[in-house]
Amino acid sequence: MHTEKTAGATTKEQTIGEVKIKTVIISDENAAKTLGKPQGKYITIEFNDFSESTRRSHLQQAIICALSELMKKRNNILLVGLGNRDITPDAIGPLTIDRMLATRHISKQLFKQLGFECLNSISALIPGVLGKTGIEAVEIIKGTVQRIKPDAVIVIDALAARHTERLCKTVQFCNTGISPGSGVENSRKEISQSILGVPVIAIGIPTVVDIRTLIYDLTENKSHNTASMMVTPTDIDYQVRRSAEILSLALNLFLQPELDEKLLQSLV
Repeated sequence: MHTEKTAGATTKEQTIGEVKIKTVIISDENAAKTLGKPQGKYITIEFNDFSESTRRSHLQQAIICALSELMKKRNNILLVGLGNRDITPDAIGPLTIDRMLATRHISKQLFKQLGFECLNSISALIPGVLGKTGIEAVEIIKGTVQRIKPDAVIVIDALAARHTERLCKTVQFCNTGISPGSGVENSRKEISQSILGVPVIAIGIPTVVDIRTLIYDLTENKSHNTASMMVTPTDIDYQVRRSAEILSLALNLFLQPELDEKLLQSLV
């Protein structure tokens, strides 16, 4: 592991196989202003490809490692999948939640009868999008939090990449919350601890990039006259499906450490 410290910020880098993990901890207001991010912990996992099983295994381990850095509690957690499942690049949140093991509704007595005495209580929510529900996602999440009182919320969403090489090749984590849609100029209300009253861990995977960013990455010329437009890889269906599969499995393994991978896959 390599660690660097500057005024108000600490950067750590490590690798698991071919997967790189970069952690940035911003602990000072001046550093936060310089970096343009709130104080908190930010983790970025970078990988080249997840088509091979060994690389998927390393990516899975890296996701669990990142989650362990950001949260200590694994019980009484609310999972939230943001996005629109009808629009492929925006479907990672809902598709991930589809594969999560929700257990809050199962009584402790039934747990014991099934032989799962150590299962953690997990809830899952897909709030949908404002255009379909007429309700801001944060309002639905806040109402759910007030009702079920989780110890923490994990929010999963698709992101807009700042560089084309990051498309579907990074997983980003932070403990400062998220503003849905901000990357595609459709920002919704913030989802954070200050709004919900409980810790919020945000997880995102970049699936689109602004065409102006794409032009700059290809030509190194900034195009100010180009209309705002989002582009996505040609194999986005596969990329989103595989991303959701790997992310959900890693989350399930992290939240239910007493269960092995085969059993988890059979339960979801």
